[in-house]
Amino acid sequence: MNRFYEELKTALALPEGDIWSETVLAGEHAGEKRLSCGDGAEGEQKVKTLHDAESQTRIYRERIGRTPKMIICGAGHVSIPIIRMGKMLEFTVTVIEDRPKFADHARAAGADQVLCEPFSDGLSKIRGDSDSWFIIVTRGHRYDTECLEAILQKPYAYVGMMGSRRRVAIVKDQLEAKGVCRETLDGVHTPIGLKIGAETPEEIAVSVMAEIIQVKNAGSGKDGKAEGCRTGGYSTELLDAVLDPDDSREKVLATIISRKGSAPRSVGTKMLIRADGTTVDTIGGGCIESEVIRKALLMTRAEDEKFRLCTVDMTADAAEDEGMVCGGVVEVMLEKV
Repeated sequence: MNRFYEELKTALALPEGDIWSETVLAGEHAGEKRLSCGDGAEGEQKVKTLHDAESQTRIYRERIGRTPKMIICGAGHVSIPIIRMGKMLEFTVTVIEDRPKFADHARAAGADQVLCEPFSDGLSKIRGDSDSWFIIVTRGHRYDTECLEAILQKPYAYVGMMGSRRRVAIVKDQLEAKGVCRETLDGVHTPIGLKIGAETPEEIAVSVMAEIIQVKNAGSGKDGKAEGCRTGGYSTELLDAVLDPDDSREKVLATIISRKGSAPRSVGTKMLIRADGTTVDTIGGGCIESEVIRKALLMTRAEDEKFRLCTVDMTADAAEDEGMVCGGVVEVMLEKV
């Protein structure tokens, strides 16, 4: 089993390329895992059933995401709260801005990287991938055109551009005249952000981040570049804990593979449970997590049990005690690692 995670850690260190894993959920091969790399066009993250002449096998398939990267073109007034909110949502934030004073504002707001140079030069250093989220908030349509043309030649998860409908139309018409596919241009989120009547920079930032969250969790993308699917999460801390050569404690990895109702976390969310009850990461807390931890600890004491599926059904009363709107049901995959 550790070989799988060693291969995964190596794959995550690569700069680009989608990573997929498949786990057999039932039958004599239950718990067996396979890792593959591809361009993301193979399908969505889900539990599926494979049929052959003799049997059917349930498989859990997920795209394993790298740390999401937010690339912001422009460091004006709207960019500053977007940077802060991006960091709150655990994006690695890169800002491209050609004006030194505004670049300094982006650094002060907490951007991980600020490229103070012309937009075309800065974007030439960004490879793009299915975990890259591009936001164009420059000071003029000339710069918008320059940024959008460069970005659309890269793989991406999302592209959004701020501007009036007239300004956006000018940019799209200019790029279409240069040979950019109109369908690709129409896939750009413009005007950027959900329609919530935002007026202040902070309100606009909320609308932008809300749209990104909506796209991230919707399960649909453009042209196979984004896939837009919910991705499995292996934090650095979790993966290091799985592979820690100095930790001889039994460990169980819990992964949410399906959910219904108001379950607190999405499909692909993971948590590591050690035999002494300590954990790494969370699948949402509350009674769902407590029940999963209880089952995982029982597994650590059973030498012959390496894999199991469990369903946790939170009743309406229990959900109310946990502060949830309604009850939720989650199916969790438990793997001894």
